[in-house]
Amino acid sequence: MPIVTSKEGEREGLIEAARIMLLSARTAPKSAGIDDILTAMVHGKEKEEIVVEMDKIAQQRQNASSGFKRDGQNLRDSEAVLLIGVKGTKKFGMNCGGCGYPTCMEFENAVKKLGQDFEGPNCIFKILDLGIALGSAAKIASTLNVDNRIVYRVGTAAKRLNLLPEASLIMGIPISAKGKSVYFDRK
Repeated sequence: MPIVTSKEGEREGLIEAARIMLLSARTAPKSAGIDDILTAMVHGKEKEEIVVEMDKIAQQRQNASSGFKRDGQNLRDSEAVLLIGVKGTKKFGMNCGGCGYPTCMEFENAVKKLGQDFEGPNCIFKILDLGIALGSAAKIASTLNVDNRIVYRVGTAAKRLNLLPEASLIMGIPISAKGKSVYFDRK
């Protein structure tokens, strides 16, 4: 009978959990059923590239309170990370003004530009869809007893690395299985 070590089994379980989280993000409810959510799972050396980019951002911003270094270490201590982004610069068609423009046509014609971390302006309905997809994925992780945390800064690095090229905004959900969650009691 083969023996699967704890470390090997946990790694395989985390990768499988990440796949199920991707599924949950995909099937999360979307405004008017229009799917502008983008997802990916990253692990191995590609995950380390995100960590390196987070370290670069920390150095560039020279702000100890920015959290990029701390969150980068959390990602380094994780087995994998889910990236969930949205094509938020697409109009929805409600003329609600949530984007800062009176009509969707004005929003659509507005110049989309990169801010410090992400592109904007974004449609509020697309951002709501992103939040629902993130919540759905994090809920699955929690149900499977997988440690996780939604991390803005991971998305910033992923955006800089162009990992979800069509996304105007990206968030990351690192996952791990340790004796104590690496994502809380952080300093």
